[in-house]
Amino acid sequence: MSLARQTSTTSAAHSDEADVAFTFVQALAAELSGGKIELPGFPHIVMRVQKILGDEKADAGRVVKVLGSEPVLASQMVRMANSAALNPAGARVMDLRAAVARVGLDTVRSATIAFAMRQLRDAPLLKGLEAPLGVLWRRSVLVASLSCVVARRLTTVNPDTAMLAGLLQSIGRLYILTRASGHRALFADQANYHAIEQDWHLSIAAALLENWGIADEIVQAVHESETLERDTRGPLSLTDVLIVGTILAEHHNQPKVLQAQVQCAKPLQRLKLDAAACEAFIAESATDIESLREALG
Repeated sequence: MSLARQTSTTSAAHSDEADVAFTFVQALAAELSGGKIELPGFPHIVMRVQKILGDEKADAGRVVKVLGSEPVLASQMVRMANSAALNPAGARVMDLRAAVARVGLDTVRSATIAFAMRQLRDAPLLKGLEAPLGVLWRRSVLVASLSCVVARRLTTVNPDTAMLAGLLQSIGRLYILTRASGHRALFADQANYHAIEQDWHLSIAAALLENWGIADEIVQAVHESETLERDTRGPLSLTDVLIVGTILAEHHNQPKVLQAQVQCAKPLQRLKLDAAACEAFIAESATDIESLREALG
């Protein structure tokens, strides 16, 4: 093939990829501006749980009834309630009602989201995307676990709420991945795909969580979870905890990158966590972190 023809072919390929990306971004923008964003493939049971938990008049009995209609989810709920991370005293519960009473409603939300994300890996819609789904799931669980431990050990923020916020921090990335499954050519240019993901995932996450009736505090924390320069006075907030949990999950094994993050991340500075202190904190919390990761499955 001549150089001119090869250059022409390469330019055409790049043009096609740019067209695919542009079309995809247009679709994302339309969905976001239209409101009522839904995550395709999420089990109906999860939507029912979210709806009930969004009702201020909901009681534990209604929650237990809905959870009990899905045996796998109910089993997961009891297993989480008996995990070392959520049951330090070692007193086991045997039924769903006792499990819900022990862990609280934020952890019920976390369990249902975890269940749904695992179910998505087997969805026909996402066949062939098991690898990126697995990466995304492991990242979500790590952010959730670290956020919970940071809240519990270093702040007065509710650790169960922090775990839920951590689990939801990547929900926009998951939405983009499910939508991109209909534009498989987009995956040919990973740099372009990741740029789209980075530009859009937090706005999409906020819209999705608002549609689910998630508490404003959690929606704000997720939406601002990558605003490293955020500088506030007073006690550390859920947003601060989620920023720290996200940074630690992404860079805990990259000392140089982590140190660079310390220079610009105000929540890390407020907690007096430099790179060495971050590594020490993770090492000291390793048992708790691993227990939470196991509990979330």
